[in-house]
Amino acid sequence: MTTVHDLRRVDGEAFRQLLDRNAIWKRMVTVGDRLPIQPLYEVDLGPIHLDRLLGTGPLVLVFVRYAGSAWCEDLLRAYATELEPALTDLGAHLVAVSPQAPGRLADLKHRDDLPFLVAADPRHVLIDALRIGFTSPGADKPLGTGRSVLPFASVVVVDRSGLVRFADVRPNWLDPLPAGRVVAAVRALGVASTY
Repeated sequence: MTTVHDLRRVDGEAFRQLLDRNAIWKRMVTVGDRLPIQPLYEVDLGPIHLDRLLGTGPLVLVFVRYAGSAWCEDLLRAYATELEPALTDLGAHLVAVSPQAPGRLADLKHRDDLPFLVAADPRHVLIDALRIGFTSPGADKPLGTGRSVLPFASVVVVDRSGLVRFADVRPNWLDPLPAGRVVAAVRALGVASTY
């Protein structure tokens, strides 16, 4: 399995070649996959079921590492202002997912007053099911779960039937997916505005 140490030794095209050589990209979530229905732990609400959320609108799942990661925190703050209002208008749910312990994620959600669901996947069950995780020695400390699996920077759009309609998986968080591309992917589902 590729580790974070492998990832630090390479960049750009070399990184992509490493992933291609390990056939990692071919195993990751892709358009046409069915969303595995795994419960997550939302930091304010407790257990949430993705299939119940799909009953009221499409899902946009944004996978981040953990509270304390500057890149991930910047992304969530940007999505709170640039993405969440547009998704709400389209009737879609935005859910940030991290393998970090819920208590640590709650601090991030409350400190930044994030207006969307922030959910923990502490046993990385959903991350593993979507095949977007990698082993990162030492990650167990910030995660607070005794585990060392982190997700690649990923955004997954799922329609109400549970079908993945858009998936963007990136090697790192330095070049995040622009909010406009996510909105366009949700609009392509044909959901009507609530206004």
